[in-house]
Amino acid sequence: ISGESGSIAGLADVKVGRRVFVHINNTNPILDENSAEHAAVKAAGWEIASDGIEVEF
Repeated sequence: ISGESGSIAGLADVKVGRRVFVHINNTNPILDENSAEHAAVKAAGWEIASDGIEVEF
């Protein structure tokens, strides 16, 4: 997700209205709302999907 070859950097120039990380392993620290990793993902403009999220295309 992070770093030079991560999803955030790799998709930074893609023009979309909403960016949502889905299918996150339950041990991934971005799921902890108090973690630095979660804060970094949010600061980059991404959302983190939760169980039951509904996305319309």
